[in-house]
Amino acid sequence: MAIAEYVVPFADLASTDLVVDRMYDGGAAGSVADDPLARLLPVGNQGGFRYAGSPRKGTVRLAVLYTTAAEADWPDELDKQTGLFTYYGDNRSPGRELHDTQRSGNLLLRDAFDSTHSTADDRRAVPPFLLFEKTAPRRRVVFRGLLVPGAATLTGDDDLVAIWRSSRGSRFQNYRARFTVLDVAHVTREWLTDVLDGRASESEHCPSAWTAWVESRVYTPLTAPSTTVIRNKADQMPADPAGRAILTEIRDYYRGREHDFELCAVELWRLIAPATGRCDITQPSRDGGRDATGDYMLGPSSDPVRIDFALEAKCYSETNSVGVREVARLISRLRHRHFGVFVTTSHFNQQVYSEVRSDRHPIALVSGGDVVEVLRARGYSDVPAVRAWLKKIGHRG
Repeated sequence: MAIAEYVVPFADLASTDLVVDRMYDGGAAGSVADDPLARLLPVGNQGGFRYAGSPRKGTVRLAVLYTTAAEADWPDELDKQTGLFTYYGDNRSPGRELHDTQRSGNLLLRDAFDSTHSTADDRRAVPPFLLFEKTAPRRRVVFRGLLVPGAATLTGDDDLVAIWRSSRGSRFQNYRARFTVLDVAHVTREWLTDVLDGRASESEHCPSAWTAWVESRVYTPLTAPSTTVIRNKADQMPADPAGRAILTEIRDYYRGREHDFELCAVELWRLIAPATGRCDITQPSRDGGRDATGDYMLGPSSDPVRIDFALEAKCYSETNSVGVREVARLISRLRHRHFGVFVTTSHFNQQVYSEVRSDRHPIALVSGGDVVEVLRARGYSDVPAVRAWLKKIGHRG
């Protein structure tokens, strides 16, 4: 009953405001006419990119990004702690040039990000992007926020990147775009009307965070620092069969020589934390509770600050969780101003998770689900690709 208070009925969508994390119901006719986004805004009822106007003519006034957050090969991600949203373009299969897509979504991304790094007049032509995510039941969606291209922490080389992927032996490019969710909790219907009339920045209803971004490219992200997180097993493991198959491939690859997984764990950590510097794998007979030790680099490259860390790795089956004994062994080896990294193909049991977080031990817990997620984000999204990556990183000599 409590949830129903936050769901806007389908009949009211045409006149309602948009509120962050509020849900908007679809219809019940059993057809595409049930789509709530088309009733909320004049942006059509299909596709991940929806808009009012034409990307090819440069006349888009309002854009909607719709995500299911369920495509393993294209893992859209909203980081609520930083306010950053990663979205993948619409060239998702071989045979087309990067910008030659049916919905022209990549063309819209290219032009919006180009204007972002130009003048205030150019940014006035960037359409407001509204983020919606699919949720249950049926066609219901939830509003995640007002987006602008880029972020204060990203350069023009980082916020929109053309990445290569392969499918059925053929290579193709797609965009990985990063947006900032602005600190705007409430988008009024009055402003949406003015946006569609071509007066986004001139409207008296325009959010101040949008104005600051247009005029000075100031980013005011909507951040939501998390409370203590204690993930259960389901949260730590991939939910889809393809993700579980990736973990099975890794375990099978190292079967009978599990110590070699330590090298894989180091490479996985580098993917998660690119600022990792030196990392030395210890000998199995004398690792002292640490499978590897290394440096994490902070500050400018000309004068970095090095923070020591110790890494432990366990290539476990899904039914074999990492327990107190294994993690306590790593904790005992951490010195002042050191941190720990524990990488596993399984999960951490609840007692371990609770104790590490409640006692504020500086340990990054990387579970099987995290392993799959980071591999997919780097393009290793199926078993053959992961197998090729494992062969490339080699093994302990």
